[in-house]
Amino acid sequence: MKKVEATSFVTSYLEAWNEQDANSVTEHLCPNGHYIDEVFQQQISKEALFEELVDYFQSGHYFYEVTGDILTNGKTIAFQYCAKPMAPDSRTAIWHGAEFITLRGNSALEIRDYYQARVSLPRSQRGDDAARYMKSGLREETMAQLLEALERLMVERQLYLDPELSLPKLADYLDTTVNHVSQTINAGLQTTFFDYINQRRVEAAIKLMQSDTSSREAILDIALEVGFNSTSTFYNAFRKVTGQTPGAYRQRMLSKA
Repeated sequence: MKKVEATSFVTSYLEAWNEQDANSVTEHLCPNGHYIDEVFQQQISKEALFEELVDYFQSGHYFYEVTGDILTNGKTIAFQYCAKPMAPDSRTAIWHGAEFITLRGNSALEIRDYYQARVSLPRSQRGDDAARYMKSGLREETMAQLLEALERLMVERQLYLDPELSLPKLADYLDTTVNHVSQTINAGLQTTFFDYINQRRVEAAIKLMQSDTSSREAILDIALEVGFNSTSTFYNAFRKVTGQTPGAYRQRMLSKA
C-alpha cells in the first residue's frame, strides 16, 4: 500500500470512529481480521468488535484526529492519534494513542491499539484506572453493577469451586461479554481473572484446613475440593496468597491450636 492509499485508509477509518458507525469501523477489517486492545491485552474478533463499539459509542462521543505522520512500508500502517471529547463543557480527559495496522490486501488483518489518557482532572477526582477503561465501552456504573453481581455469584453460588470455570463461562453467568468481565476484574479489582478465582479457592482451602483439625484430609483432596486441577497449581496459588506452602500453613495453624 502506497503512502497516499495508507492516508486514505486511515482517514476513512477515523471518519468511521467520528461518525460513531460501528459497522464502518469494523468493515476496515478483513473477514478473519481482529482488533487487539494492548492496554487490556485482549484480541477481539471482527464480530465481537462490532458489539463492543455499539456499546462504546453510546457512552460518549470523541473526535479522533491523526497527530504526526502516517507511516507505511506497504504491508503495515502506523499512526498516532488524539481523542477529544465533543461536549464543550466536558471535564473528560483528552487522550492519545497509537495504532499499528497489518494489512491483507486493502483491508486490515490486525489492528493493534495502544492508548493512554492525559487526564485533566486531579487524581482525587478520578479513579486510578481512568485511562484503562477510557476506550473500553464499559461505563463506571456498569462496572459497579458487574462487580456486585460477581460478588453475589461467588458468595451465593460459589462458582470458583467449578474446576471448569473460565472467563467465557463466567461472562455467560453474568449475561455480558468476555471483555467486560475481564475489564471489570482488571480495573475494578486490580487483579486478573485467574488470580481472582485462585484467591477465592485458596480462601476456601484455608477454611477446610481450619475445620480439619486432625489433618485427615490430604492436600491434594483439599485442592480438588476447592476447584484446582493439580497440586502444583494449588501450591503456586496458595504461596502467592499466603506466602507459604499449604503444608507449612497447616503445620503453623496446628502448632497454635
